[in-house]
Amino acid sequence: MEWKTLLCPMRARSRVSRSTGNRDLRSEFEKDYHRIIGSASFRRLQDKTQVFPLDKSDFIRTRLTHSLEVSSIAKSLGQNISQDILQNGRDETFDWQMKEDVCNILQCAGLIHDIGNPPFGHFGESAIREWFLWNLPKLTYKGEQVTKLLSKQMLADFYNFEGNAQALRLLAKLHFLVDENGMNLTYALLNTIVKYPGPSTAIHPHSGDIKDKKMGYFFAEQELYRNISRACGTEGMRHPLTFILEAADDIAYKTADIEDAFKKGCISYTSLLMELEKYEKQAPQRELDYFNAAQILRDKYAAAEKRHIPDKEEFAVQNFLVRVQGFLISCATFGFLNNYRQIMEGTYRYDLFEFTYAKGIMKLLGDVAYRYAFVSGPIFKLEIAADAVLNFHLSHFVSAALYYDTEVPQRDVEEKLMSLISENYKQAYHAYASGKNESERLYLRLLLVTDYVCGMTDSYAKRLYQELSGIE
Repeated sequence: MEWKTLLCPMRARSRVSRSTGNRDLRSEFEKDYHRIIGSASFRRLQDKTQVFPLDKSDFIRTRLTHSLEVSSIAKSLGQNISQDILQNGRDETFDWQMKEDVCNILQCAGLIHDIGNPPFGHFGESAIREWFLWNLPKLTYKGEQVTKLLSKQMLADFYNFEGNAQALRLLAKLHFLVDENGMNLTYALLNTIVKYPGPSTAIHPHSGDIKDKKMGYFFAEQELYRNISRACGTEGMRHPLTFILEAADDIAYKTADIEDAFKKGCISYTSLLMELEKYEKQAPQRELDYFNAAQILRDKYAAAEKRHIPDKEEFAVQNFLVRVQGFLISCATFGFLNNYRQIMEGTYRYDLFEFTYAKGIMKLLGDVAYRYAFVSGPIFKLEIAADAVLNFHLSHFVSAALYYDTEVPQRDVEEKLMSLISENYKQAYHAYASGKNESERLYLRLLLVTDYVCGMTDSYAKRLYQELSGIE
């Protein structure tokens, strides 16, 4: 892969030039940034869960605040890595303009990497997958089982439903403002957010290659993805910037989950220190010489005591996590540069932390967050409530969508339900269903429902559930 091709500024719809008397000096990737910031889908992230569904605290992170953090970290990583490539002559084709483009693309990618996620965090994805696994085999259409009418890939799209794939669909199609090309973002940016460059039928979570873990696009976007990857020269490989985006996401959520869990009272300073001290006893000495997490947390607490800070534990945890972020950023930078050739050849199979001192601490932070927060009683209660909401919506709207836009009359209540779905989504459905066979049209109607559900915020999903259920 070559940077000149990877940083492809093409869009699905070419820009129509108009003589306005003003010269637009922004690069194509800077224009992407302004399109994202002004979009309704980006604004909705302020009311979507990061970890704690339906949480009432104004401190706990939402998808919006998480995305802003990822955007900032991704841009910083892009600056570090690009600067090293230039200064150390790692790639003679890479120039200063490319550095600017890389940073702009990563900044944008951080903002939109979670834009396709449904309400209620990653639990929402699981709830959607489970609903289709349990209910799709029971559905019939004109007397035939729906599972016999849809292709293997169409079925796998629902059984392996992914927010990552939904992000590509949302950005490239569902923002039906000008035409069916959605936000019409650059191909380089769209390629960067596709973490898994394969369809739902090519998932191999135990292959040892990170790109095979999940699906990257739906059957509906298969041709679009082929066009994007062909233009960028990736074709079946991960875009190099995807590794950087993924590292930024990992850094942001691994540290934020600990801070949010601390603020929620799921984990205390003492518990965190105990976990770090356990790790300290079995970690390689070379790693501890470079970054001893337990000692840093102890030092931060001692600094709080010396400065007579009232809440010493909060000060220690928050400042410890700032240090951790800096350490992880340096390790991710090293991970990319140390494996630069393999990444550019498309043969690198791991995340950027795999062969660095950060691998152990990354695993530990994830494990601590899981044991102290993700499997706690309060989270279980919220997830049970979220499951009831999503099951209600999917059951009612899928039933209503089966015969939408067909010659078979809908029941009155089904027409009313379909009237609630965004006109943008329905316009996109009609644009892409035109000329398709009956199976594809049925598949697109099911996607129309998941489009609607994924576009809901946590509050809207809950409120609509209450309204349609007759609950005050």
